[in-house]
Amino acid sequence: MLPARFTTLPAWVLAVLLASATTGAIAQDSDRADWLRNPAMGNYKAYAEFKMANYAFAREVWETLAEVGNGDALFNLAILAEDGLGEPRNMRKAEALYTSAAQAGNFKAQYRLGMLYSAGVQLPRDVEKARVYLTLAAQGGDKDALSTLATLGQPPEKLSPYQRAEWLSASGQHAEAAGLYRQLAEGGDSRAQTRLAWMYEAGRGVDRSLPEAARRFEQAARAGNAEAQYALAVMHRTGRGRERDLAQSVTWLRLAAAQDYPAAVAALASTAGAQSTGR
Repeated sequence: MLPARFTTLPAWVLAVLLASATTGAIAQDSDRADWLRNPAMGNYKAYAEFKMANYAFAREVWETLAEVGNGDALFNLAILAEDGLGEPRNMRKAEALYTSAAQAGNFKAQYRLGMLYSAGVQLPRDVEKARVYLTLAAQGGDKDALSTLATLGQPPEKLSPYQRAEWLSASGQHAEAAGLYRQLAEGGDSRAQTRLAWMYEAGRGVDRSLPEAARRFEQAARAGNAEAQYALAVMHRTGRGRERDLAQSVTWLRLAAAQDYPAAVAALASTAGAQSTGR
């Protein structure tokens, strides 16, 4: 049974989920003032646009939120720069954005910087910086960061298969990482399944395929992975990769929030605050 705080769907989530089915209408159903007033809603919307490869609009939302230091927005802008999505690939820009996001407390950025500095391929190798950022991520509850700290500095062949896949990804060897994630996913590893789904969503190391990303997100979501549950909720909201289904989107969003997945929890908390002020 879900906690009581998640038994009703936030008003802004319903508004977003019920937006017009056309891409253009989705892009126009909120504006800069809305995103700044409710950053969680803005991040949710931008991620929906990202899924549809509308990188320019997603960037517009995230750049607006980055102006006020929103860690999630800064992290996602770094992803665009690292992968060259809708813009030329630029690791120097990605590093700066990841650093700003990490300083804002974003544990995903802290973990990514730790991996990039540890691998020393896409960014200069710096074990001490890697240790600092992985420690911050671990303190924020990131289990992958905690396990990576225990093996920091070891050669790739000494790592576990999952850690080796993470090292390959941080080294820019995305096709090789995808192959290893696939093997792990076939063995029932929901973390690897979710990582592989992200790769299909962005076209990182594999051909971009939203249906394949959705299939893998759903497998991981049904196995209880909160990150996959959140991603699947957005897919059902947009109708890209999965059929547009409000009820399914609501279900997966609640499940992710019930596991304290940061994006879902932030969305619910920000809405509760807005409702309490009468907005």
